[in-house]
Amino acid sequence: MIKKLFIFLLLVLLLVYLVAAMTIFNSKPSEVVCKDVDVVLKDTMNFGFINKKELIGLLKQKGISPIGKTMNEINTDTLERVLEKQPFIEEANCYRTPGNEIGITVKQRVPLLRVMANSGENYYVDTKGHIMPVPNKASHVAVAIGFIDKKFAQKELYELGEYLHTHPLWDAQVEQINITANREIELVPRVGEQIIFLGKPGAYDRKFKRLKFFYENGLNKVGWNKYSRISLEFDNQIICTKR
Repeated sequence: MIKKLFIFLLLVLLLVYLVAAMTIFNSKPSEVVCKDVDVVLKDTMNFGFINKKELIGLLKQKGISPIGKTMNEINTDTLERVLEKQPFIEEANCYRTPGNEIGITVKQRVPLLRVMANSGENYYVDTKGHIMPVPNKASHVAVAIGFIDKKFAQKELYELGEYLHTHPLWDAQVEQINITANREIELVPRVGEQIIFLGKPGAYDRKFKRLKFFYENGLNKVGWNKYSRISLEFDNQIICTKR
């Protein structure tokens, strides 16, 4: 008798559980309210141009904050489009989480070099070759100054910046890039007091290989401050000007 009663109670509890589960899982999205926004910001260690508070504040300002709205009211595509229009955001991925929250993963734009042109323009070129404004937080990249327009910055300077970025030795060594009126390139190194003249844009691999050879077999022997100028303009030769 006790065994039958136990089985009966177990069946009743199982039935109650199934009814409750079906009620929860079959509830309409309109009944589920977004509780919070879970934000993941990539590249914050090196850049941090935008934080979670600013991102949520931006969504509120645009009138599309998901917090407090029912899940079926929230359009994740709209959230992504708005966020990707922001100057420091390269990519945004918005999604619903099992905990009735909206997840937002943001990939920040990464500056490649800074341009401070004679015209007064001041901006960054990012790793995709796009122009981005100067943020409140400084970024430690090479600074290009001189006769620079945006077309030159997004092509020739971008190619030079990409080369430096993929070669840590030169990325650390080059502090400033000067562009002359003839659109020729001079480099100001962090170590040494000479100007490194590259000439016209291009052929960076050959030029920097010659510069590395000269560093290892020339300057290391005669001293880093003997020359005021090192020219790599012409193939198969290095022309130095004594201080």
